[in-house]
Amino acid sequence: MKILIIGGTNFIGPFLVRHLLTMGHDITLFHRGKMKADLRFEVNHIYGARSQLHDFKSEFKSLSPDVVVDMICYTQSDTQLLMNVFKGIAQRVVAISSMDVYLTYGILLGKESGVLEVPLREDSDLRSSLYPYKDMPKRALNAPADYEKILVERVVMSDCDLLGTIIRLPMVYGENDPLNRIFPYLQRMDDSRDVIVLLDSIAKWRGSYGYVENIGYAIALAVTNERAKGRIYHVAESDTLSEGERITKIGELAGWKGKVVSLSQEKFPDDWNLPFNTKQDWFVDSSRIRQELGYREIVPLEEALKRTVEWARNHPSSEMQQLVAPWLLDYATEDAVLTK
Repeated sequence: MKILIIGGTNFIGPFLVRHLLTMGHDITLFHRGKMKADLRFEVNHIYGARSQLHDFKSEFKSLSPDVVVDMICYTQSDTQLLMNVFKGIAQRVVAISSMDVYLTYGILLGKESGVLEVPLREDSDLRSSLYPYKDMPKRALNAPADYEKILVERVVMSDCDLLGTIIRLPMVYGENDPLNRIFPYLQRMDDSRDVIVLLDSIAKWRGSYGYVENIGYAIALAVTNERAKGRIYHVAESDTLSEGERITKIGELAGWKGKVVSLSQEKFPDDWNLPFNTKQDWFVDSSRIRQELGYREIVPLEEALKRTVEWARNHPSSEMQQLVAPWLLDYATEDAVLTK
């Protein structure tokens, strides 16, 4: 197959490319040329900005890709441009989405009410409130204010002339993770902290994660399998650990001698407030992609976390703590809480 990938040079993309090449496909990357990851593969490159897709339509027509994979479609306008450009050129579009489309995420953010049963399935209720990051002063990965994967999915799946596939991703970790999700915990472990203090509701909370190489493999299966036409898939680890269990597992692999301690709200400072409704878990059932496309984790959980620990130790980025782990206290406050 001839496959065009829009983006694909940063975090998940290189793993996707490697799997597609192993499967014997012809890969072209459309990107700005500002590569951060190792892309020394035998692939073709077209250089340009995502907003300039229309300017390259004749080049795309000459390329005539079977499938277009859009790794960076964040907004409705992004996706309308995508579909307009490739209609009549490609046979299918695979759009990378997120499990933040679900109503459970709106509840977690405190923007919607109630508590829903999990695990989520691909037909679970979506958020009614759009643009979840619009009012956030700091948006992860510099997401635009009009970021909305619900609208991205709607545009892709409603086009009768260009078939679509949607991949809803979990929280993805691993080498080159721009959020460096495990570093805030690893930093405490490497600073020889005796304990990591969590609010009890955070320690018990469960969300879906996925290791980057496994995610790339899952996307490759969806790109190359005809059965994926018109389908929506979750990709996530089958074992959903609580946050307390997950941090403890990371600690074991990192050689940490401390422990995770969960405390009730009254133990925390009076002015401390968690910005999430942790009564709502946020994890998915990934059986559809396993049953229909034969997906399985090619890197087991323990090995995935080991690789991530090694990478994170060599790429410290503590400024990400407030984005990925806002429930962690500073060391002085943590010590004071433990003496209450």
